[in-house]
Amino acid sequence: MLALFSGLDLRLALTLFLSLGFVLTFEFINGFHDTANAVATVIYTQSMKPRLAVFASGLCNFLGVLSGGLAVAYAIVHLLPVDLLVSVNTAHGMSMVFALLAAAILWNLGTWYLGLPASSSHTLIGAILGVGLANALINHTPLNEGINWGKAIEVGMSLLLSPIVGFLISGIIIILLRRYRGMSNMHKTPYQRQQVEGRKHPPFWTRFMLIVSAMGVSFAHGSNDGQKGVGLIMLVLIGIVPANYVLNLDSNSYQIDRTRDAALHLQQFYQVHATGLAPLLAKNNHAATHGCNPQATAQTVDELNKTLAIGDDYSQLSPTQRWDVRTRLLCLDDAAKLASSLPNLTDGDKRHLQSLRADLTQTTEYAPTWVIMSVAMALGIGTMIGWRRVVKTVGEGIGKKDMTYAQGLSAQITAAISIGMASLLGMPVSTTHVLSSGVAGAMVADKSGLQFGTIRNIMLAWLFTLPVSMALAAGLYYLAALWIH
Repeated sequence: MLALFSGLDLRLALTLFLSLGFVLTFEFINGFHDTANAVATVIYTQSMKPRLAVFASGLCNFLGVLSGGLAVAYAIVHLLPVDLLVSVNTAHGMSMVFALLAAAILWNLGTWYLGLPASSSHTLIGAILGVGLANALINHTPLNEGINWGKAIEVGMSLLLSPIVGFLISGIIIILLRRYRGMSNMHKTPYQRQQVEGRKHPPFWTRFMLIVSAMGVSFAHGSNDGQKGVGLIMLVLIGIVPANYVLNLDSNSYQIDRTRDAALHLQQFYQVHATGLAPLLAKNNHAATHGCNPQATAQTVDELNKTLAIGDDYSQLSPTQRWDVRTRLLCLDDAAKLASSLPNLTDGDKRHLQSLRADLTQTTEYAPTWVIMSVAMALGIGTMIGWRRVVKTVGEGIGKKDMTYAQGLSAQITAAISIGMASLLGMPVSTTHVLSSGVAGAMVADKSGLQFGTIRNIMLAWLFTLPVSMALAAGLYYLAALWIH
């Protein structure tokens, strides 16, 4: 990792150091902000001692990041329009990274201080959207071109539906558990169990399941939220030291050949569907403003193949040639995405375009091992600090009555499964929202009632997170752009 700074002048090295520090700070805060939700139920039900629970959760977060893949990482990155992604190595590109990270950190710290289980994912996505809109205003382009709206709607639906799913599934689990009379101990609170049996700990198997499900939530959180930090670090590296990171220099000849073949197949697809694409290309001709003109796909493919003709090793390319290859691959991916919106495409054509997009981006959407390890450590260490405020809100503030073992278990099982599935599908979701809604669903199904003061505060945090983080990031980016000029 220290080799990153070799050969850089002092100003550039300082910028890189601060940028990486910002990303890792965001993940550190994410650790004690979001992961408090993962351990809230297991601590509150007296299943584990707080320090042990937090340590185990930090370890599971660490392992989750290592095994989570990169689908969510680049789902977040591609909320930004292509013009920002192909110009991230400019001063404006770096201002973008600083603005969105500063906005996310400020809002996360504020909600943590107030003990509100707000979402780091929600905050980060809002900051990215704010930067995209501000960039459109600065460049005098239509606002609907400032954000990748297709991806934004997809991510927004994921964030909107996941709490509803969490509420319903957790309630159903409670109802099913109520049907088994032999599990009556599960429906006691720690206080009730102490009054009857003289101990607060849940029965052995209930305690076992509470611990396993809590660690499952932590692992799933790491695999989903950790990827967001990985994506941000890659933006930083591509922006400041592009020569070594715009392309995966460890790509083998087979991967590069598949990338070439994908470009040629996309060119053929455009030729075959030229008639249907003509009106679509005319409507989206604004793409030419950032050098990605779908009407010039054939020319882009030819230029890409000329650059790659020197061999099957990216390291043989000059830094300028590597940047050109990355830009052209992003442009071709954008062209494939546009082609997929053609009406009357067959399922086979849609799968074909999806495969082409995967091959076009396989050498640009990657992350070195040290990046993943750094994010995993920041998230894991952050988990072990600052968890108390949110734990109290989740354990005592949502329901009118104390949380029972069964309620904690149903909320955790719901969160672990929901977040794990979202990670596999490459969808960013909020651990905070899923678990909090799971606790609320369990309370309602158990007729325990809800503390509407706390629910109101959580809902207000949910409602304001997106516009506030968007406004903060947009304002910071706009000020940075004025300063640059």
